[in-house]
Amino acid sequence: MSFFEHLGELRKRIVYSLAFVLVFFMASWSIVGRLYRWLSLPVLKFLPPGPTGEAKLAFTALAEPFMMYIKVAFISSLFAASPFIFHQLWLFISPALFPKERRWVVPFVLATTFFFLLGGAFGYFVVFPLACRFFLDIGKDFTAIITINDYFSLAFRVIFGIAVVFELPVLVFLLARLRVVSARFLLKYFKYAIVAIFILAAVITPTPDMITQSLFAGPMILLYLLSIGIAKVAAPRPSEEPEE
Repeated sequence: MSFFEHLGELRKRIVYSLAFVLVFFMASWSIVGRLYRWLSLPVLKFLPPGPTGEAKLAFTALAEPFMMYIKVAFISSLFAASPFIFHQLWLFISPALFPKERRWVVPFVLATTFFFLLGGAFGYFVVFPLACRFFLDIGKDFTAIITINDYFSLAFRVIFGIAVVFELPVLVFLLARLRVVSARFLLKYFKYAIVAIFILAAVITPTPDMITQSLFAGPMILLYLLSIGIAKVAAPRPSEEPEE
């Protein structure tokens, strides 16, 4: 395809992806109150009960709760629509693959969805609760007034950031099939990758302590090692010749 044909195909896949997100956004909006309570549990369980007998977050602007609900419904729709989004991604990149490689659509969608949801679950159940506990322990001598805007901005950054990082094995698999990277290349630059991983962990994690950063960087290092094995297995064999 020509350059403009690639742009047209990209626009088509983006429109389809947004359509799926919109459908799941409407579904998420119908239960956005439940989603909010579920996403706020990592911090509410550490807060003392308020005058009504339960802990609540605060807001400082009139429209802030409405915008927060939109963010909650949107991030939920992204995770719910992730299989369809990854399928559209596959349809966009599949012309660059050989015909027999285009049959990997089901493993690709399943693998990308699995690692994306696994990363989101790791961020929500492991990293973010530890970050909330760390911050609240530091501020235990003060009265906590946590706004919904600050809380959910931080939550989305951590959960979504880790979910994207967990796509590393699938990305390496595709790059290995396209002969962009190899297992030898990844091993050669392993020490530089460790430095890059800890820098990325420091950027994404909300706490400056090494414990939380190591908790985030540890799985990334394991994913990098897994990616080395994936690159070795996925590397095209010498007998595989380009097809017309």
